[in-house]
Amino acid sequence: MDAKIEMPSMRGQKVLITGGLGFIGSNLAHKCLQLGAQVTIFDCLDPRSGGNLFNIHDIRGSIELVHQDIQDFSSVCQHILDKNIIFNCAASTSHAFSMREPWIDLDVNSRGVVNLLEAIRRFNRQTCFIHIGTSTQLGKLQYDIADERHPEFPTDIYSANKCVSEKYVLIYAKSHAINASVIRLSNVFGPRASIHSPDFTFNNYFIGLAFQNKDITVYGKGEQLRNVIYVEDAISAIIMASQNARANGETFFAVGDEHFSVAQIAEATVECIGSGAVKYIEWPRSRKIIEVGNAIISNKKIKEYLGWKPMDDLKRGLMKTKVFYEKCLQEYLR
Repeated sequence: MDAKIEMPSMRGQKVLITGGLGFIGSNLAHKCLQLGAQVTIFDCLDPRSGGNLFNIHDIRGSIELVHQDIQDFSSVCQHILDKNIIFNCAASTSHAFSMREPWIDLDVNSRGVVNLLEAIRRFNRQTCFIHIGTSTQLGKLQYDIADERHPEFPTDIYSANKCVSEKYVLIYAKSHAINASVIRLSNVFGPRASIHSPDFTFNNYFIGLAFQNKDITVYGKGEQLRNVIYVEDAISAIIMASQNARANGETFFAVGDEHFSVAQIAEATVECIGSGAVKYIEWPRSRKIIEVGNAIISNKKIKEYLGWKPMDDLKRGLMKTKVFYEKCLQEYLR
């Protein structure tokens, strides 16, 4: 692998991470602390969003933890006041759940983001706001390799609300001179993920099944292509955006260099982690109607603007993931 990217110091910076008990947010908290930041986590621990208190068990004494919801505007206003950087990782993240409960998804993924933006506009315009988006905002690709200019036709409520909330971020950045940007992620995997439920990222669920030596079920032939990215690479992209003025007002895809079929991801997971098998079954209707086919995404823009690049490929990331969960697996299977 290439030499590691030199990460910027965050010494003395006050950081707020909404959704900081979740997969992305907790990994971000650990890295920000390593880089010298003062970290506050703002999280309501909604069981539908994958948060886990164990994610911060080793840094609990080094951070401030606020048990609040981004839908509570007063609380949001109170806790953004003195922050240099606000990372919005709070979200209702299940595609399937969003189709069953669209109002809940709307409240968290759209109204909650407006709360953050409006609090910043009123009380802390000097802060830097980084919002986490998703590649599924695009829906079925009109062309590949897709980039940040690709049209968006999401196929599920979660992706639609993430699409809308991204536009809110960009509107506030332009109209109110707020330093804000969006990092779109795609199939992030690794330590501190929710590996116990199919409601969260499919490849992390595959990891949970493999650790239990259970068969991994793939719909159809699993031929659809996906970007995957190891969580440490995703975190480095998010932090680098917060430290570089070129990110202001921009949207970036932070995705891996390679594309793998779902079947290849499943097979690699079994090879690296478990002793189960990969089984292929017919598509359930509820999943088929929101499936987008191939999702081949470019990371060219973020490389050019921020000098970022992914460091871990699929198998290397899976092996590092295995080392993490072997020490604490039961904390992530409940």
